[in-house]
Amino acid sequence: MNARTRVLVATAVPAERDAVARAFPGAAEEVRLPGATLLRTDGGHDLLAAGVGPALAAASTATALTAAALRGTPYGLVVSAGIGGGFQPEAPVGSLVVADAITAADLGAETPDGFLPVTDLGFGTVTHLPPISLVRGVVEATGARRGTVLTVSTVTGTATRAAALRERHPGALAEGMEGFGVAEAAAAHGVPVLEIRAVSNPVGPRDRAAWRIGDALAALAGAFGKLAPALESWNTHDD
Repeated sequence: MNARTRVLVATAVPAERDAVARAFPGAAEEVRLPGATLLRTDGGHDLLAAGVGPALAAASTATALTAAALRGTPYGLVVSAGIGGGFQPEAPVGSLVVADAITAADLGAETPDGFLPVTDLGFGTVTHLPPISLVRGVVEATGARRGTVLTVSTVTGTATRAAALRERHPGALAEGMEGFGVAEAAAAHGVPVLEIRAVSNPVGPRDRAAWRIGDALAALAGAFGKLAPALESWNTHDD
């Protein structure tokens, strides 16, 4: 990858998108798409508030990918970015997590013998793997922790569910609601995907007083401020 490779950064909400935008100097141009608006940076990279949850995030990301392909200016990388919950103690509040696996944690079926992922039912996929050399570069550039980031449709709010997720996914460090949807859209277009989460709260019992959303947004902005060398030195042939 080089400086001319275009990157699409998909967040859930505008506050996350705007945090990422702080890492890019200069004014951003608004680009209207059907059902979505991009912020285009001076470097030609696009920032998208794709919506909350995997379905809307997938639809919005697919729209942006299709529009770019039709213009003849396709993206070389899609990054799912935002704040999220961290599994304790491995991913404390304020830390960064980069996914080496983006996994749909609750896509499947509950059975008397436990949860079955949709792949065990003979359908689809539940995990997308970001380019490993890029993951290593991001870890080196930002100091992020590396592990599985789970995508959930219902945010974890109890210790029981947090424990169940960790039992099924021992490598999980964080959870969010959009990564797998963004990854599905990227995979459909044959574009590599990355996911970065800044931890705003522990995964488990909901305690709003313990959330540090402002700190997590600042950490997200700081991470993107350090990412340019890793993105520009990444060579797709390394993976």
